[in-house]
Amino acid sequence: MEKAMAFEFTDYEPYDFANRRHIGPSPAEMEEMLAAIGVDSLDALIDSTVPKGIRQEEPLDWGKALTEREALDKLRATANRNSNYTSLLGQGYHGTITPPVIQRTILENPAWYTAYTPYQPEISQGRLEALLNYQTMVSDLTGLDVANASLLDEATAAAEAMAIAQRVAKSKAKTFFVDAECHPQTIDVVKTRAEPLGWTVVVGDPLTELDASAVFGALFQYPGTNGHIRDFTDAIAALHGENAIGIVAADPLSLALLKSPGEMNADIAIGSTQRFGVPMGYGGPHAAYMAVREAFKRSTPGRLVGVSVDARGNPALRLALQTREQHIRREKATSNICTAQVLLAVMASMYAVFHGPKGIQAIAQRVHKRTAALADGLSKLGFAVEPETFFDTITIEAGDQREAIVKAALGEEINLRRVGETKIAITLDERSRGDIVEAVWRAFGGDMAFDDMAPRVAIDEKQFRRTDYLTHPIFHKNRAESEMTRYIRRLSDRDLALDRAMIPLGSCTMKLNATAEMLPISWPEFSELHPFAPADQAEGYRELIDDLSDKLCAITGYDAISMQPNSGAQGEYAGLLTIRAWHRANGDEHRNVCLIPTSAHGTNPASAQMAGMKVVPVKALENGDIDEADFREKAEKHAENLAACMITYPSTHGVFEENVRTICDITHQNGGQVYLDGANLNALVGLARPGDVGADVSHLNLHKTFCIPHGGGGPGMGPIGVKAHLTEHLPGHCMTDGRPGAVAAAPYGSASILPISWSYCLMMGGAGLTQATRVAILNANYLAARLADGYKVLYTARNGRVAHECIVDTRPLNESAGISVDDVAKRLIDCGFHAPTMSWPVAGTLMMEPTESETKAELDRFCDAMLLIRREAKDVEEGRLDRENNPLKRAPHTVEDLVGEWDRPYPRETGCFPPGSMRVDKYWSPVNRVDNVYGDRNLVCSCPPMEAYDEAAE
Repeated sequence: MEKAMAFEFTDYEPYDFANRRHIGPSPAEMEEMLAAIGVDSLDALIDSTVPKGIRQEEPLDWGKALTEREALDKLRATANRNSNYTSLLGQGYHGTITPPVIQRTILENPAWYTAYTPYQPEISQGRLEALLNYQTMVSDLTGLDVANASLLDEATAAAEAMAIAQRVAKSKAKTFFVDAECHPQTIDVVKTRAEPLGWTVVVGDPLTELDASAVFGALFQYPGTNGHIRDFTDAIAALHGENAIGIVAADPLSLALLKSPGEMNADIAIGSTQRFGVPMGYGGPHAAYMAVREAFKRSTPGRLVGVSVDARGNPALRLALQTREQHIRREKATSNICTAQVLLAVMASMYAVFHGPKGIQAIAQRVHKRTAALADGLSKLGFAVEPETFFDTITIEAGDQREAIVKAALGEEINLRRVGETKIAITLDERSRGDIVEAVWRAFGGDMAFDDMAPRVAIDEKQFRRTDYLTHPIFHKNRAESEMTRYIRRLSDRDLALDRAMIPLGSCTMKLNATAEMLPISWPEFSELHPFAPADQAEGYRELIDDLSDKLCAITGYDAISMQPNSGAQGEYAGLLTIRAWHRANGDEHRNVCLIPTSAHGTNPASAQMAGMKVVPVKALENGDIDEADFREKAEKHAENLAACMITYPSTHGVFEENVRTICDITHQNGGQVYLDGANLNALVGLARPGDVGADVSHLNLHKTFCIPHGGGGPGMGPIGVKAHLTEHLPGHCMTDGRPGAVAAAPYGSASILPISWSYCLMMGGAGLTQATRVAILNANYLAARLADGYKVLYTARNGRVAHECIVDTRPLNESAGISVDDVAKRLIDCGFHAPTMSWPVAGTLMMEPTESETKAELDRFCDAMLLIRREAKDVEEGRLDRENNPLKRAPHTVEDLVGEWDRPYPRETGCFPPGSMRVDKYWSPVNRVDNVYGDRNLVCSCPPMEAYDEAAE
């Protein structure tokens, strides 16, 4: 009998769970990948890729990386430092109840939160339907013809509406009127947007101070921030008489009871759908809405979901008018909006589907009647309550008792809002029960029972809504949770998100959104705080924001961070405004020229224009680098007026340019500041710092490099980092420091998703983040090496290296076989992949970014699919496949292609099951190729009646 071998403990390195969570390839796989690239080590690859002149000297280090449990314990302790009081502060933020079925199956479901913007409509039909429901909901409630698929927040939606008004109004005025009853943060953001463009903002009472002949538009709040309900029909008619535009900022829940903006003949309605089941989250993220009259639908910023047909004539959804304004008009654009709040819009739409019109109306009535009861009780206590008619907000004259009352309310764990010198405003919401009303009465010195109050209606009969809403069948189904769950599941099954496959989008960084990082966003200590709650109730948020800011400064080399911008485009805008403010403080108001490479994303010139700058394009060399000679010539030519340059590093072509320091030096020598776009920071973290190479300001896409999920096209966060001399010019906010320059409704943007990025930094540690960057570069170079036999990588730097992404040239396929970049993208769907970024920054090409999260097996599966496509294109070139009727031209193939007659000159199996696709759990596109031209010619942007689907199929 063999003697059992003794087990011995030996010294070992603990398994690095944190890095293996976010870093896909194993050490053994990395060795194989390095061999395929032709280098001996990861260090050697980085040395041959990243210019030594920009490498940071000190490694990132903020102590030992935390385990998942340690990080969650730290997050829990931090969350517990927040005081979750009941906030009756209003101002556009309300307590709400997220139906648990929506919280679990959408907010907490990676099938929804890891998806990308639906630019590939065939694999986005689920979220496109949810967004079409959202647009229909908004259009119905506002009484206007067309709604978009969401904007960032109510304040920025108001600023966007002002920009539309200025563009479409026939009035020649340069003044915009704002209702004094608008929320303060909305007024702030509107003023910020107007000032660089030379527009004057006048704030006043629209019923007594509006001179319609002197303005190009006016914004009205409905109901007002202090509770007033006013009918703006006459004011809007006066505006129309002077060729000006009427805009109404409306609370959507109130529109279940009140006359709609459309009934007042408003041109535009904007607002927030936060109270439709989306937690306040200390300011966001929330989906703002915009609805317009039919005449203005093509001027609407952001995204618009439309109904089209697929290749079989079946109904199919898509983003209508996809080439948006910032790309068409660039520096002439009035908007730089490039994103939305899709995940939150989906939640809001499902809230409407879940409750239906009767449920929404019942919630609105309950909120209103409780507010009326509150008002009656306060009147009995001897307090003057205004206005006489209201929906959910009242204002009380408290006199010299105000501070004592506010303090007493705090003793009840309730926040009340101070107004003026002696008044208190109170806003009730869906969560306001009778015991809350009783607690408020106690704070005012009363002792009454809620059930003793007789219910009444405090809305004038003339102000009642007379029109139906949410009439489409979708809002009258799915009442049972079983049906609701199945409906949400059916929609998610139609989509392809990161929980199914790699999404190799260049510039978009579709990396892992780790479960442990996502958990805290649902904790009430983070999700239920009002953004304007007293600072001492948000000490946990303060700790989180301060520590994350410190870590981001260490990563970037900047001295201060503003968390206010809630998208990358908003970060661009905020950064340029910061530069503009610095020049003006130095007496250089004339500096208004911004140098931007021709390869830049369309938001760059649009943001510069919005910041009051004149865009001067700079050429790119044949290898994709900035033309240094052209840059120098233009910087010197405009030296007297040079304000800034906007560059991306690594470049938009996916390479580390050697002359980045020189570009920064030229800018500074000619009096400008350097804005370095942080979109490609995933190639820099731990290796190089923008602040060290000469940049003055950058925005950081936390929804890219720092793991906040894309959510189907939003949420995002775009905080900006600045060098010390720019710090005092960062965006202010009326609810924090009182300084001007707010660019978002909430002081810290979409604060409730910041725990994701913070926990990512905590669990990775400085060394882990650096390794993630190194592996991102490894994965990209591995892709480039594996695809080299079939495709040309368009741009490389020294030693033939790419950064964290690369551009593959598919244009030769079009020339030799008539295979377009669209054909390649659609065939990838058959293989179970989302296509890389199409036709940007070079038309007819694919930009690929594998990220560090993908394993070698998934990278190989993708490369196999791309090489298969190249072989199929070769079969077309050599006549083995028909030029017009082949798997590439007919892709994507659906389940319908498995049945019935097969009239194609290639085998059914070839079309439906290309090599590398998964047979057992294959992803099937729910529709064949979508007809984009049909969709734009027959623009339908709300849920069509069911009979329309029959007509489309004929």
